[in-house]
Amino acid sequence: MVSDAVVTVDSIAAGGDGVARAGGMVVFVPRTAPGDVAEVALETRGRFARGRLRALRSASPLRVDPPCEHYVRDRCGGCQLQHLGYEAQRAAKARIIGDALRRIGRREVEDPEVRAAPRPWRYRRKLTLALRRRGAAWIAGLHPYDAPGRVFALRDCPITDERVLAVWREVMAAADDLPRAAELRGAVRLDEHGDASFVLEGGTRWPRSEAFVARVPSLTSLWWVSEGAGGERTLLHARGERAATGASFTQVNEAVAAALGAHVVARALARAPETVVDAYAGVGDTAAALAAAGARVTAIELDPDAAAWAARRLPAGSRAVAARVEDALPDALPADVVILNPPRAGVHERVTAALDAARGTRAVLYVSCNPATLARDVARLPGWRIASLVAFDMFPQTAHVESVCELVPESA
Repeated sequence: MVSDAVVTVDSIAAGGDGVARAGGMVVFVPRTAPGDVAEVALETRGRFARGRLRALRSASPLRVDPPCEHYVRDRCGGCQLQHLGYEAQRAAKARIIGDALRRIGRREVEDPEVRAAPRPWRYRRKLTLALRRRGAAWIAGLHPYDAPGRVFALRDCPITDERVLAVWREVMAAADDLPRAAELRGAVRLDEHGDASFVLEGGTRWPRSEAFVARVPSLTSLWWVSEGAGGERTLLHARGERAATGASFTQVNEAVAAALGAHVVARALARAPETVVDAYAGVGDTAAALAAAGARVTAIELDPDAAAWAARRLPAGSRAVAARVEDALPDALPADVVILNPPRAGVHERVTAALDAARGTRAVLYVSCNPATLARDVARLPGWRIASLVAFDMFPQTAHVESVCELVPESA
């Protein structure tokens, strides 16, 4: 059922929508700000409603004009918060984290500090675009937030490093050498050395890949995930000795990732650990730093390439295990400190069960990109309390936020 209403927005939800109420029902309205009084078209969905902004009767003082042409014109779904000033974005993210831990995690905490990004714009070193055929030509773009099946052609992305966009322009100039397919997906990544890689997904044959890479001189490596490859990448072309790792393990926001990593290492070392488990360890940045400080580290990582890379970085006495965390963690315990850095889905319940049963662990450092699953997993650890909570604005202009939750035994 669709109806009209005038609502006052009071907060921002985890996905970036404004939250209002109408007729006793919670209403989620994209592209609104706390303090907006808005005319919206409501579509009821059970116990809540989705609202489509028709007009602003009174605009919030927190609003700013979005600088991206696609944000308003094309309703780009890549960002959710460009219409909010930067301080308001951080305040919204702090409230999202605090509310999740209070409501889902059942912990009485204050909203955390959200540490600002040094660069709220042009920070992304990876850009993934959908490729679609328009007649004989290709376009590369993103999806409108309210029409995920559509793709609009991207001219610029002001949260993305201009060097990444320059590589994308080279890619599109060579697009007639892409595989024959109705649709593809591509990602340009820039590593810490400034080397660029391109990963293409889709298509069954790519006979002109050599011609393609010759026309994209900025690329250090070209990778392909063909249809039916099960997500496995194949390195088709490489320039330089670092090319074999160029498609993986790139931090999207290098400066904020470094600050977050330094915070995790500092909090871990504050516990004076002899043994550490670094779970979901990636290529072992944190594990290597802790091992260099004298701890014996067990790094657990499912991706075999990442685990192998981590193993090469660890000294004797430390090790990397290529396995699921829920399978490997029980054998890696006891440990003085456990670090968790899971994907958005959070940790398996076997992980929290193993930690809740562990004896002698002084602290768990949980790095989360999803406040809801962080809160759920904290609720599964009734014997632990939150000792510190800090967030990092890894992705300005979007609703995403990273947080570091330090847990210690209730008896500590």
